[in-house]
Amino acid sequence: MKTLKDVSVGENATVKRLHGEGPVKRRIMDMGITKGVEVHVRKVAPLGDPMELTVRGYELSLRKADAEMIEVE
Repeated sequence: MKTLKDVSVGENATVKRLHGEGPVKRRIMDMGITKGVEVHVRKVAPLGDPMELTVRGYELSLRKADAEMIEVE
């Protein structure tokens, strides 16, 4: 299973599904990341630091550990 943390800088990925529950998942869904949405990884900092995504014109920062809940194709 490939998750968002496996996506390289500058690469696009299509969201397959979200895992887990809680405030991080709700924030991700509020930003428009749902099944089938394409995301673009703008920058990935060293392990444990935030990664920045562009989703439908919005920028979203989340920890790499949280990116494990986003399964991509």
